[in-house]
Formats: sequence, C-alpha cells, structure tokens
Amino acid sequence: MAIEETNPKEENTEKVSGNGIDTPDNLAEPETAAEREAREKKEAEEREAKARKRKLIPPFVMLFAGAITSITMRVLHYEMKTMLIVLLFVLLGFYFAGCILKGMLDRFERQIEEAAMEKGEVIEKELSEEETVRNVTVNEKGE
Repeated sequence: MAIEETNPKEENTEKVSGNGIDTPDNLAEPETAAEREAREKKEAEEREAKARKRKLIPPFVMLFAGAITSITMRVLHYEMKTMLIVLLFVLLGFYFAGCILKGMLDRFERQIEEAAMEKGEVIEKELSEEETVRNVTVNEKGE
C-alpha cells in the first residue's frame, strides 16, 4: 500500500465561491454583538486571572529571599539580634524588588495589548479596502 503525501499549504490557500471571486479562508462574517460581548467578557476574565496571579509575585519573592537569608545566617552562626535586623531589611528590599518586577510585567502586558489592538484595527481597515475592491470588481463584471 502506498501512502499519498499531500501538502496542506496547497489545499487551503484559496477557495472559489459560487460567483467566481477568490476569497481567503481567514475572511469570516463579522461577529454579532452577542459574540463580541462574550469574547470581551472572556478576555476580561483572563486579564483578572493574570492580575490575581501577578499580585502574588512580591510576597513570593520576599519569602523566598527571606528563607535563603535565614538559612544562610543560621548556618553561619549569626547572633539572633543581628540575624533579625538583617532579615527585616532583606524582606523589605525584596518585597520592593517584587513590586518593581510586577509593575514591569503589567507594563509589558499593556504594551502587548495596545500593539494587538492597533494591529487589529489595521487588519479591519485592510479587509474593508479589499471588500471595496471586490465590490467594484463584481459591479464591473455584472454591468
């Protein structure tokens, strides 16, 4: 038995509709208001989940650094008073470092969302221009 190999890129490049106009697969009908609302709600829930997870970054960074510092100072036989003072400053320092890290991640996410929104607007404009060209072409053929 011989297995025939097919190239998936060649199969799904373009489809020919009934009126003779080539349309790419990625062009779909515009989404309805209900679909858009459901999509926006889902995206909002995902953003909230990410925000809840990021909220835990500073405490985890602080506690991890505190644990390492405590173990290290205990092994090196520091005095209790010195150990507590050093631990306090380490905890505060790494809490602020975690807050800075969280802020940077939030800023990066905002930049990515803004870029995606701008890219989405450009795609919509390109589609509308293509549709205009197609409509003109169809009208010329029909006349």
